[in-house]
Amino acid sequence: MANTDLPVGMPVRVRYLTRSVAMVEVSVDQNRQLKHLGGDRRFELLVNAIKDYAIYLLDRDGYIASWNAGAGRFKGYRADEIIGQHFSRFYTDEDRARGLPQRALEIARTTGTFEAEGWRVRKDGTQFWTSVVIDPVVDENGTLIGFAKVTRDITDKRAAERALLESEQRFRLLVHSVRDYAIYMLDPLGHVSNWNPGAEAIKGYTADEIVGQHFSRFYVEEDRQAGEPERALRVAREMGKYEVEAWRQRKDGSRFRAGVLIDPIFAESGELVGFAKVTRDLTERWQAQQETERAREAMAQAQKMEAVGRLTGGVAHDFNNLLTVIRSSADLLKMPGLTPGKREMYLNAISDTADRAAALTSQLLAFARRQPLKPEVFDVGQRIVAMLPMLETSVGSTVRVTIDAEQAGVVNADLNQFETAVLNLVINARDAMPAGGVLSVTSRLVGALPAVRGHGAATGRFVAVRVADTGSGIAPETLKQIFEPFFTTKALNKGTGLGLSQVHGFAKQSGGEIDVESQPGRGAAFTLYLPVAREDQIAAAAPARQMREQDLTTLRVLLVEDNEAVGQFARGLLEELGQIVTWAPNGESALDLLEAAADKFDLVFTDVIMPGINGLELAQTIAARWPDLEVVLTSGYSHVLAEESDHGFTLLRKPYSVEGLMNVLRLTGR
Repeated sequence: MANTDLPVGMPVRVRYLTRSVAMVEVSVDQNRQLKHLGGDRRFELLVNAIKDYAIYLLDRDGYIASWNAGAGRFKGYRADEIIGQHFSRFYTDEDRARGLPQRALEIARTTGTFEAEGWRVRKDGTQFWTSVVIDPVVDENGTLIGFAKVTRDITDKRAAERALLESEQRFRLLVHSVRDYAIYMLDPLGHVSNWNPGAEAIKGYTADEIVGQHFSRFYVEEDRQAGEPERALRVAREMGKYEVEAWRQRKDGSRFRAGVLIDPIFAESGELVGFAKVTRDLTERWQAQQETERAREAMAQAQKMEAVGRLTGGVAHDFNNLLTVIRSSADLLKMPGLTPGKREMYLNAISDTADRAAALTSQLLAFARRQPLKPEVFDVGQRIVAMLPMLETSVGSTVRVTIDAEQAGVVNADLNQFETAVLNLVINARDAMPAGGVLSVTSRLVGALPAVRGHGAATGRFVAVRVADTGSGIAPETLKQIFEPFFTTKALNKGTGLGLSQVHGFAKQSGGEIDVESQPGRGAAFTLYLPVAREDQIAAAAPARQMREQDLTTLRVLLVEDNEAVGQFARGLLEELGQIVTWAPNGESALDLLEAAADKFDLVFTDVIMPGINGLELAQTIAARWPDLEVVLTSGYSHVLAEESDHGFTLLRKPYSVEGLMNVLRLTGR
């Protein structure tokens, strides 16, 4: 039975607090019963309007004295069903058996409040999770007259919290189950805030040893000195991620190759709260990569040595043939009673063979694009027509050569390399027609460079020189390799495998391209593309042609050559051409002579490869100290010139002819 005996004579003020309802204040008239508290109509309307909270009053013994709409919504009872009933009916059987309702009222009475969460039971028997606050209601004399009770259904909130907790537990279990990755957190300053077993396995520290320590201790000393830990956090914070592969250090001081990822962690407010750091030990992978790289280098070296062996055989074969012609011609020239015609024939054979030897040397350099080019403006059609007798001699009588060069244009390229490239293509075609056939050489202007062998197309005007044969053709698998250096389908020691490589290198160095079309049994066609010369290049070439027609001027030449045989020959050649020559055996001697009397020389003609000061260094010193003194470099090949191709000095390539030397002297003496 509900206890409704209330003290009279003074007003009662009831206060209670919850996490969502800050304070509700009730004035009760002493002449009305507790269950009818709320004389203030506005307060009654307020409490009854609240549907998210069950707000009701209990008497001193726990019987329900009031009921609001929120209580009816949560618990399922109407006011006329529940008022006068004991509030313990909302508890589960287990909680009632443990005396929890009575204990809740006792705690509220003795401590001033009772607050808890727990399961409660609705009218239909279903349970829900609640947040409960019970406050004692006392009169102004401090006498307990009842309790104010506020209940909120937080089942959904609890479910969300439990789901979050379970998710965090699963994540924590996941992180702590990973042993191949060090996964841990850093605070905003870089101090370790947690530690997983993977981190302990990789780095050697236990959680007790490392939590609270700065993560920079994992870095090797040189990286710490360079400020890498601070930079890592800065990059992660500013760029959203820091990722690197580098060396790190374990507890025992040993180093390991680490893949490192650092991500910043921001609160919803945007404030940086720390960093997530993942480290993986990549030492074994790195060592395997190093082993693979060493194996690759060893294989490349083996292939290189094999190629050198093939090259040696091919070059020896070709040079022996050339030397045979030179030696035989020289021996025949020693014979008495030679007619002038035969003498001239043998001299021409030596000269032509020397040119072919120089072309072979050029092939060795051009296939690697190490041959310095000497571009000049020339008409492609005219050169092809001029080459016809040589081409016919090269292919033999069983091959008919046709030429169509009427549509050719003017290019700016190395003439010697161009003729060598065409000759290589022609000889390649000849070898594909052992029983004879037809070889055609045509040239035409094209408006653009087409897409060639996987390379993109290029705009601009080009001269296309096409060399086609009716030979055996080229197999598809061979087409992929024909421009590789040392590749040849000829018998062992029957060629260097550099012919097509020279063509490819020349085309690339000249800003052009080389293409090939072929089908087995239907011949092959190679097309060499060279860019058309610009108007300014054509205009600049005219004075040079005029200079070649002028007589030589006598110059005072300082010859710098360390090879005695070459020096004596060059000195004699220059003097035969009417020049005044002083010979210095090295760069240092040349500088001494210039220091004493630089004004006594008009030209310095110097080799490039010399001990001590090389020719290019000498030329650069002369240009700085005596800028009016002309310098001409001469070299067959120099790594110095290959590395500094834009050196700015005139270059006469060895082996040079008398005509080539005369052209240099004319340009200097104008």
